[in-house]
Amino acid sequence: MCRVVAYYRVSTEAQGRSGLGLDAQRQAVETLCASRGWTIADTFTEVESGKRADRPQLVAALHHAKVTGATLVIAKLDRLSRNAAFLLQLQDSGAKFIAADMPEACNFTVGIMALVAQQEREAISKRTKEALAAAKARGQKLGNPNGAEALRRAAKGNAASVDAIKAGADAFAGNLVPVIVKLKAEGHTSLPAIARELNAGGFQTARGGKWHPSSVRNLLKRVGA
Repeated sequence: MCRVVAYYRVSTEAQGRSGLGLDAQRQAVETLCASRGWTIADTFTEVESGKRADRPQLVAALHHAKVTGATLVIAKLDRLSRNAAFLLQLQDSGAKFIAADMPEACNFTVGIMALVAQQEREAISKRTKEALAAAKARGQKLGNPNGAEALRRAAKGNAASVDAIKAGADAFAGNLVPVIVKLKAEGHTSLPAIARELNAGGFQTARGGKWHPSSVRNLLKRVGA
């Protein structure tokens, strides 16, 4: 019977005291373990921002998993880190780990996802700053009280914000191009096949959902492929 070490993380002290977010994480991990007949040998809970890599409870959980031969189990990949470099270092730690939201993901898949996420954040940040700087230079007033969702629906309002949204979508699509090229080279050339392989690999759409032939078609159209 496989022994696992469960790791949970919340971002604030208030969440840690109230249990906000912890119940959902525990449920996800326990459901996965129950379905596979795994035994939770120990649990570690961290109250720390996901942007930081110096988390002692995670270090302790990894060490415990490594020395006992257990597998570290988390509810979602973003519970580990939003930083690609740290996630890749984690892969090299020697400890086995798995995420309940995508248990089929291998180390290669996780590595690609981490790099894509990191590149997307950096591209969005850079293009947003450039768009806002350009708007400010033109003397344009910044800000939209209705938020980005209203801009998506009505395609009007603050031009800089619209540009930033478009830049983010372009960056996300561009970062997935190498993955799709690889899938096509492996013989997955139809829209349904590409969508199926992206879902199987744990890749999510820009809004965090599942891939469908229509969403693959829209992405390919955006990058001109």
